[in-house]
Amino acid sequence: MATAAGTVPLGGEAQAAVETAGPSGVAWDDEGLIVYAGRADDLPWAPTLGDSAEGMLVPGFVDCHTHLPFIGWRADEFEARLRGVSYAALHGSEGGIYRSSRLFHEATDDEVLAFCRPLLAEMLAHGTTAVELKTGYGLTGEGELRELGVARRLRDEGAQTCTVTFLPCHAVPKGIDRDAWMDTVVTSMLPAASGEGIDAVDIYVEDIAFGVEDLERLAAAAGATPLRVHGDQLGDTGSAIAAARLGARSVDHLNHTSPQGVEALAAADTVAVLLPASTEFLGLAPAPAAALLAAAVPVALATDCNPGTSPVVSMPQAIAAAASVYRIPPLEALTAATLNAAHVLGLAGRLGTLEAGKRADLLLLDAPSFAQVAYRPGHNPVVEALVAGSVTGGAD
Repeated sequence: MATAAGTVPLGGEAQAAVETAGPSGVAWDDEGLIVYAGRADDLPWAPTLGDSAEGMLVPGFVDCHTHLPFIGWRADEFEARLRGVSYAALHGSEGGIYRSSRLFHEATDDEVLAFCRPLLAEMLAHGTTAVELKTGYGLTGEGELRELGVARRLRDEGAQTCTVTFLPCHAVPKGIDRDAWMDTVVTSMLPAASGEGIDAVDIYVEDIAFGVEDLERLAAAAGATPLRVHGDQLGDTGSAIAAARLGARSVDHLNHTSPQGVEALAAADTVAVLLPASTEFLGLAPAPAAALLAAAVPVALATDCNPGTSPVVSMPQAIAAAASVYRIPPLEALTAATLNAAHVLGLAGRLGTLEAGKRADLLLLDAPSFAQVAYRPGHNPVVEALVAGSVTGGAD
């Protein structure tokens, strides 16, 4: 068994301080809550699942950054980027986010849900027992609230825990001034979304999207709603520094974060969410993972599942990519994909570790050590995935 411990995100040496005792087992009650996790000799009853020479138990993966729900893929844009067209150029020519927005508006809610259900099931088969859902393809006041409703329906259907993030600031809609859009966001859209129930609010800070001043406006309007930030992906916008100053729950991407940004995060409670799959797909310079880890900034990992820059649903694949792209060692990656990611979604009190009192979300892997997950990209190591103690997924 390998697991971090506690209810707060871990950084620095603590992020690698994963208990790897074995042979081990986990016991849970009829409510699906863990009553014991530790050495097999001390289990209160005969185990249903446990470590062996061929496998091990770990907490369920938490995918804390995705762009579900959406509909349709954009493989032709991927091919165009391979031929030298930049992401910014595609975005500016009605591709990218704008294209996914058109596809969303052309589809019915039921069609979007039918597209997303298999993706959510595939995530579970690869060990994701909790996942973020996010708006951002509505690009109108009505459209964003409609997508929020689709996300809530998907959340209610899903076998795993799903949280819902409101991302009204993903791209500036065509035909409207950015300041005017922000006025609409803070005066009407965010209050309406909050009234319907959201778990966080998010903004994409980039030269092709929104600025730090927009982040500050959104943070002021969000109040007690947790703030999340897409930051420093395509360039150093200062968004990591601003996110830390504003007390954001996380800042995600960070490919071009400066040493000053790392320093600001080290002095804050903001988690650095790294997204290796989109880094690979866009051919970007990697985020300064080594500097973040050395500064004891809690690091989380996620798939960034989206149709344009990361059509990836597998957390094991994200962990393997993190090893290659960022040189993140396996035990740090395990904490990043479980406890730290659970904190980003506000779930660390309930999920993310194998400890008494938490929900029995756990995985049986076909690997004798967690290093095997990072070592074998493309392989699904999940034999069985359990949510609240019930077997719900795993490799075929």
